[in-house]
Formats: sequence, structure tokens, C-alpha cells
Amino acid sequence: MEIKVVNAANQEVGTVTIKDEIANAPIKKHAVWETVKWQLAKRRRGTHSTKTRGEVRGGGKKPWPQKHTGRARQGSIRAPQWVGGGVVHGPKPRDYYYPLPKKVRKVALRSVVAGRLQEGNLIVVEDFTFEKPKTKQAIEFLKTLGLENEKVLIVVPELEENTYKSFRNLPNVKLLEIEGLNVYDMLCYDKCIFFKSTLPKLEERLSL
Repeated sequence: MEIKVVNAANQEVGTVTIKDEIANAPIKKHAVWETVKWQLAKRRRGTHSTKTRGEVRGGGKKPWPQKHTGRARQGSIRAPQWVGGGVVHGPKPRDYYYPLPKKVRKVALRSVVAGRLQEGNLIVVEDFTFEKPKTKQAIEFLKTLGLENEKVLIVVPELEENTYKSFRNLPNVKLLEIEGLNVYDMLCYDKCIFFKSTLPKLEERLSL
């Protein structure tokens, strides 16, 4: 598949070819779903915690005698049926990470990239930098491409300081290094802008 390459002024400056095995890859929805679920599970902090009846305060004494009171027998006011008592089988701190095969992750990323290409939502631009951090110039760049009202993911070879600082105040834009390209971020944004120099690494990651 041939894709046009534009510069920061949205002028066509050439074309670039992406391998058919990537551009026309079958879209495996289940692999995408598995990968997103895995990514979100990894992000969970898992710090939630409830107290059992052995951890809540008080309740060392039996509240009333076992028999002859006319009331139900009770052993502790911190038993789970009491207000302020312990929680049965409540959440405890845990790690939600689980392994997912690299092949599944690769198939999922290839599927999402192919989907973006087929939708026409993947844009390739010539590499550029800003002379100094300037959010105004970043906004002008997006307006030139007609993306000022879109959620945009910009994939760069590396996080150059001026470029990063120029885009970081824009709530609908995320800058991402090609090494960190992932399924979840690509799905969260309407348009994906790739710097031209990132494409060889992209093809290397996604090749069969």
C-alpha cells in the first residue's frame, strides 16, 4: 500500500510504501480484545483492601450469654453480620498482571494498524521539530491538517523536548515513542500521525 507523505504545512512531499502483509492484514477482533484487557489489567494498582473480622477494632468480648436471653446467639460484635463488623471475602491487595503471548500482542497491534490504514485514519508526516516549545505552533500544525477538533495520537521516533513540550498542554493530543506503540492508545484516538522515520521500526515490529 502506498501512502502519501505530507509536511507540517500539509503539502504532499512524496509517498511511502507499507508492506501488504501489514496494510492488508486480517483484523483479529478477539486478539485486540484480549490485548486491551491485558493492558488495562496491568495498569490496575490493586491497592484495594477491606478488613476481616480479625482486623476490625473491638469485639473481644461475647456480647451476651449464649443461652436464656431470648436473643440469637452471638460471639462477637465484629462478626460480618454486625454493622461495623468485618467483611467476608472482600478485596485484598493483589497484582492483576497476567502473561499474554507475544504473538497475540503482535497480531492485535497489526490488526489495529491495518484497520487505521484501511479507514484512512493513519497519516504520515515528514519529521519536524520546533525551535522552542510553543503550544501555539502545535495548534497551528493540527489546524493545517484539519485535526484541531480530533483526538490525535502522534507517534515519534523519540520524545524530543521542544516537540513534547509544545503538545503536552493539548488535552486531545498524545505524543508516543514508536517503541511504546500499543493497541489501547491507537484505539483511544481518532487519528494517528506517524513521523516518516518511525515506519521502518513499525514494519520491523509487525512483520510476520
